[in-house]
Amino acid sequence: MPPRPRPSHLSRRRFLRLSAAAGAAVAVANCRPPGDSPKANSGGSARPLHIYTWADYVDDEVFDRFTQATGTPVEVQTYDSNETMLTKMQAGGGQQFSILYPSDYMVQQMAGLGLLLSLDHTQLKSLDDLRDPWRSPIYDPNNAHSIPLSWGTTGLIYDSTKLNPPPTDWAYLWEQQAALTGRLTLLDDVRETLGATLASLGYSYNTTNPQHIEAAFKRLQELKPAIAQFSSFGWEDQLIAGDLDLCMTYSHLGNTLPAQHPHLQYIIPSSGTSLWTDTMVIPKDAPNPEAAYAWLNFMMQPENAAFAVERLRFATPSRSAFNLLPAELQNSKTLFPPESVLANCEGIAPLDQAASDLFDRYWTELTSA
Repeated sequence: MPPRPRPSHLSRRRFLRLSAAAGAAVAVANCRPPGDSPKANSGGSARPLHIYTWADYVDDEVFDRFTQATGTPVEVQTYDSNETMLTKMQAGGGQQFSILYPSDYMVQQMAGLGLLLSLDHTQLKSLDDLRDPWRSPIYDPNNAHSIPLSWGTTGLIYDSTKLNPPPTDWAYLWEQQAALTGRLTLLDDVRETLGATLASLGYSYNTTNPQHIEAAFKRLQELKPAIAQFSSFGWEDQLIAGDLDLCMTYSHLGNTLPAQHPHLQYIIPSSGTSLWTDTMVIPKDAPNPEAAYAWLNFMMQPENAAFAVERLRFATPSRSAFNLLPAELQNSKTLFPPESVLANCEGIAPLDQAASDLFDRYWTELTSA
């Protein structure tokens, strides 16, 4: 698959781009499966590691370093949503790929469908280094099928020179609709955007109550005339230039852009938001599980995870990686929110079929009309 056009600023889905640039050779050497030896001069005879990941979540340099150290070439295809990836897996894609990158709720769904390999923890390092919420997460007890890679929140980034008063919660979108018309973007993500609207009404992101879901749909319909576009990325230059005033975004951009452009600010809505985790998994029918385990260990190296936090402003589930960070990042309340904020956050969980169909029907109507 050809890569999606890259935005001029990093999106949430580009964690792998630079995460292995520091200490990569050492990390790979340390993460080889037992009995495996370097094959840097294998001439490409080793079986490739096929990865299926988020668009713009990879970098050729990372793959080259991995190949040089292990002799295992990397081949990648990309997707733009968890649902797209799931559809491919259900069509037999698990026999094509050895590493996937589902988000938390999708891990639970795929495990329930029998699509994921049960991980052999004896082949993994650094599991004990994970922070408590990710050592046996609710979406995958005992990390039976997945390794957490990164986590964060979803919120609002805005131009502080334009908005007075500034936003503090989702309700601001409706309260200031007239002023925001044509200068507002929301995520092109059904669970995030409908979920945030549900939260603004006092409902759960994961409600299956048809009346709650319909109420959120109708509230989004009211807001739609003000929305410039549903877009998960690609809006950054417009916000920086002053052509947009407020955008719904993931905390990665919410932390990265203000560091580069101080007039921008990121807030976590006070009524609550989603708390997401991106993971790495091995399909049940993976063609090269040995290389997949090596890749998992490679990406779990604390030096790599800490480097990614500094460059890309993702939160890491690794204790050691956190301890390697400068105090400025450790103390950031938008990068590593305090417990009082996290208490209002909610992980996105799989829905039953009826609720899922209802979400999809309303989303199609919202985004196609």
